Amino acid sequence: MGEDAGHAKMEIESLKTGIDLGMTLIDTAEMYGDGGAEEIVGQAIRGRRDEIFLVSKVYPWNASLKGTVEACERSLDRLGTDRIDLYLLHWRGNYQLAETVAAFETLKASGKIGAWGVSNFDTDDMQELLRVPDGANVAANQVLYNLSRRGIEYDLLPWCQNRGIPVIAYSPIEQGHILHHPELIRIAKAYQATPAQLALAFLLERDGVIVIPKTSNAERVAENRDCVSLDITDEDWQALDAAFPPPVRKKPLEML
Repeated sequence: MGEDAGHAKMEIESLKTGIDLGMTLIDTAEMYGDGGAEEIVGQAIRGRRDEIFLVSKVYPWNASLKGTVEACERSLDRLGTDRIDLYLLHWRGNYQLAETVAAFETLKASGKIGAWGVSNFDTDDMQELLRVPDGANVAANQVLYNLSRRGIEYDLLPWCQNRGIPVIAYSPIEQGHILHHPELIRIAKAYQATPAQLALAFLLERDGVIVIPKTSNAERVAENRDCVSLDITDEDWQALDAAFPPPVRKKPLEML
């Protein structure tokens, strides 16, 4: 969002529709639209800030002690708010984790963020993070996770679940690429659902997983919201496992 001014009105309306439907976690980043997405979000939440759980991210090359604070302040300005509820390191860069964590803790102490987390961190990255001062305060890890990208189920997801660290699943329908899979279509039809709804329901079935589908279409927002009412049988979950097999060995963390 925020890349084309001609789409701004539709994007804002889609976000407002989501808020109206109770989809109140909004994820953005300074990277998206070069800050334009944060401006769109800021317009959508104006007058409704207290209803929203707001997530944004800092570029890794901004993630120094000083740079993180300055990047956060720029994001706050674009978002038109005085606080970000969850502020993430977008992916690992050249700055030491201890320095970025110290910056996050400074922002938290000042009230500019409520909590901090990371994105695109594999199990070994998370283990290293927990060894740095205050690293155990990590509140979430946002990673690529969907039916066709199940590698985290082998080790990262259970590691986070065992420690009560939520996983935020980005690209939950693989940018639409999995929606033409015949088995996904077949099972979805049995529930009078769309393939996207079934793909989202699959992720929401997992403990400690937060799902952040993106759409600029208000009707699609409502469709996504309805996935929470699906009650899938064990037999159909097994059919999905057969069509999209879970990992049997460690795989490197995938990214988009």
